[in-house]
Order: sequence, then C-alpha cells, then structure tokens
Amino acid sequence: MTSAVSADADAIKLGLAGRVVLVTGGVRGVGAGISSVFAEQGATVVTCARRAVEGLPHEFHACDVRDEGSVVRLVDTIRERHGRLDVLVNNAGGSPYALAAEATPNFHRKIVELNLLAPLLVSQQANRLMQQQQGGGSIVNVCSVSGRRPTPGTAAYGTAKAGLENLTATLAVEWAPKIRVNAVVVGMVETEQSELFYGDAESIARVAATVPLGRLARPTDIGWAAAFLASDAASYISGATLEVHGGGEPPPYLAASSANK
Repeated sequence: MTSAVSADADAIKLGLAGRVVLVTGGVRGVGAGISSVFAEQGATVVTCARRAVEGLPHEFHACDVRDEGSVVRLVDTIRERHGRLDVLVNNAGGSPYALAAEATPNFHRKIVELNLLAPLLVSQQANRLMQQQQGGGSIVNVCSVSGRRPTPGTAAYGTAKAGLENLTATLAVEWAPKIRVNAVVVGMVETEQSELFYGDAESIARVAATVPLGRLARPTDIGWAAAFLASDAASYISGATLEVHGGGEPPPYLAASSANK
C-alpha cells in the first residue's frame, strides 16, 4: 500500500519546477510536509521560523512573522537571492491548550497575532513583490477545522483561523488578477507532536478511527493540497477553501443512535 502511494506521488507533476516558494514555519510538522512536497516538485523552497535551525534540506532564514521589520527583510532577501517569489504558504501558527476563562488577555492577543495578523503581514510583503513580477503569484493560507466548529481550549486560535478564511476571500478580490489567494482547511494531522494533542499511541489510534477515511492526515497530505492550489492546474481557483480532513467529523448523534448499531 505504501509503495503504491509513493509511486503515484512520484508520477504527479504539477509544473512547479523552478518556482520560488516561501513556507512560513516550514521546518517541522505540517510545514515540513508542505516544504517537502514543493521540493519534490522541483521548486526552490525557502523556509523560516523564529529561531535558527541547523541541518535543514531547504534554504532557511530566521524570521519572526509577527514583526514587520523581520518580514520585510526576509522578502527583500528572497528577491535579492532569487529575483522573485512565486508562492507563499502561510503555515506558521498554532496554540497551546488554555481554557478561555483562564487565559490572559495577553495570551489571547498573541495567539490572534500569530494565526491571523502575521499571515496578513507576510501576505502584504509578498504582494508587494508579486504584483511587480510577470505572472504574479499565489498565496495559500493554512486554516483549520477549528475555525469552523467549537474549539474548547483553543478559543482564540479557532477564532483567528475563522478570520483567516475571511481574509483569504478578501485578498483574493483585492489582489486579483495578479495574485490568487486560497486556503487549505486542515483537520487532524499526525506529526512528531501528536501525543501533545491526542495522547499516547493507543489514544491516537482511537482518534484516527473516528475519521471517515480511517487515519489522521500525514503532513504531506496537506503539502499536496497546497501544491495543487499553487500550481497552474488551479489557475482559475481563487478565494476558495479546500478541506483536507479525511471526511470530517461524523456528528456525535450517529454513535448514540440505535439505528447505527
């Protein structure tokens, strides 16, 4: 099964060879999966994170995506080194668990800043470059099912991700026709930090069994969705959201209903 999936993936060509792609937070987890897919497709991948990371397979720059000066320097460096920026994937984000009544206002501000205002800031700077270049560019925002359903313990995160979907649609109108802006709405993903969110291996297996497709997403599943939206195969897709959640979450009443026993 695994070899068949790999062989199919090897056969997929999205025409991304030679494109310059920036993946924020692209060094681990979902971000690493996104970076690897673009690289496999022949793109030049640039990643960033707040702290320096050694031994990465892609070009890396330390950058705090919440800081305007840091983001301006990053985009200027990409332009100086590569002459252009074709794709931006706003992946950096996340939130620790904290109940809304117990978290401080400062905590909530930081979560919204990282998951909503930072993607807007990076997108603004990418737009500055993309609007000037022939062929424009493509922006993909990594959103979450947490922005579409109740998210106990991550209220500010879910709220920010909901806002990021709206931002996606708005920028798609404002920055057309040179730039396409789309979103990937991500469900549960198995990463090196899965146990922090879902518990031990047995618990992860139980959680995975609730997904209609029977497993959690792999980071590369998100990468393929982002690569498709960034490619010419999606040249008439803008302002859209692509749900990558394995079929979503079946409504709880199904488990309780005698009709499903």
